Amino acid sequence: MTQTYTETEQFYSDLYDKLFPILRSVTGPGLRQSYDIFKQYMPLEISSIKTGTQIFDWQVPQEWHCTEAYLESPDGERVADMHRLNLEVVNYSEAVDKTLNLDELQNHLYSLPEQPTAIPYVTSYYKRRWGFCIAQAERDKLPQGSYKAVIKSEFVDGQLDIAQSVLRGESEQEILLSSYLCHPSMANNELSGPLVLLGLYHRIKKWRNRRYTYRFALHPETIGSLGLLHLEHKNFSKNMVAGLVINCVGGKQEELTFKHSRNDSGLLDKLLYHLNDHGHGHRNIAFSPLSGSDERQYNSPGFQLPVCCVSRSFHDGYSQYHTSLDDKEYMGIESLLDSIDKLERIFLEMEQTAVFENQYPYGEPQLGDRGLYPTLSFFSEERKKQVDELNQIKMLLNYGDGEHDTIDIAKKLGVSVGDMATAIHKLEEQALLKMIKS
Repeated sequence: MTQTYTETEQFYSDLYDKLFPILRSVTGPGLRQSYDIFKQYMPLEISSIKTGTQIFDWQVPQEWHCTEAYLESPDGERVADMHRLNLEVVNYSEAVDKTLNLDELQNHLYSLPEQPTAIPYVTSYYKRRWGFCIAQAERDKLPQGSYKAVIKSEFVDGQLDIAQSVLRGESEQEILLSSYLCHPSMANNELSGPLVLLGLYHRIKKWRNRRYTYRFALHPETIGSLGLLHLEHKNFSKNMVAGLVINCVGGKQEELTFKHSRNDSGLLDKLLYHLNDHGHGHRNIAFSPLSGSDERQYNSPGFQLPVCCVSRSFHDGYSQYHTSLDDKEYMGIESLLDSIDKLERIFLEMEQTAVFENQYPYGEPQLGDRGLYPTLSFFSEERKKQVDELNQIKMLLNYGDGEHDTIDIAKKLGVSVGDMATAIHKLEEQALLKMIKS
């Protein structure tokens, strides 16, 4: 059955189709080819870190270049072929060209007995080996005889490539939005994050005003986030107020799940709890280093940056994870757009989440002269709105002391922080409030 898409859904579907077949890894031509595709839709500045460079306790590996990989059965049929599906070669396999019997071959085959139709995703970045990935159902049928194993690959000195784009705001305080781009042909675990990141870039770019500066980052998982920290950790330590790692944001689950930062004390941490009291239907879970993605690097004890992680399915697990069953149908283009919508709503609220300082703190400022005080006492719905806004203005001025943030003030009023957007804007416009670094 042919899927019918809206124009926006078709855009993401077509972009997915361009990206899915590329043989990506943590370094190399597939990664750069993927960046080149994203560059057509958002500006990306590429930073490169040379092979062998020490990044904290890690070292940038050599690039893996693989042009062909196949396994032929005794009757000449291809049991595995990377040109059919690039999961069928172990990622970072060394070169091989040999004939083996079935018993010798078994040590170089990877399959999932518990998922007999799935082809697993297997990597060996830091130990040289070679192998092929096949479905268990196919492995069980392999006949005795001679098999031809060919992998045409090489390891070359090159670089680790990291892509960034920055949307400047009124403040130098930054919000980091990042996703990884390093897995070969998988949908939810690989492409959902970067596609949602792209969607958020275009949504946030269209905002009339941006209080914060937004940094968008694409890079390989783990070594890429360490590379980004290598490049930006001084800036992050000085200016980052929040961060969000975006991964596995497709799938059938309705709600987003946010894994909080290690210290659970950043502005985004606080906002996520607050918003669930005001109709946002996401789930909050505690930080743990035992599993997850790049948030583990940002939250390591040497950095302790306020970076959370969001997914629809990763934190609960899904059977398609790291297999060929993680496909476009499972991911769902509609789920991607829903994730973009929900995350934009949260960052619109984040725009109102800040620490302010009253610029006229001695007594109450004269509001009437600034057009901020109702001029008519007659009761009406309009008057009620004016009084509600006036109450927000008074609270913002009184608790705009450099210590209380706008979530604290919203709680005192029993409203969502986003409900105060107009009052905050008017006070800033009249130079009565000034945002300070939280």
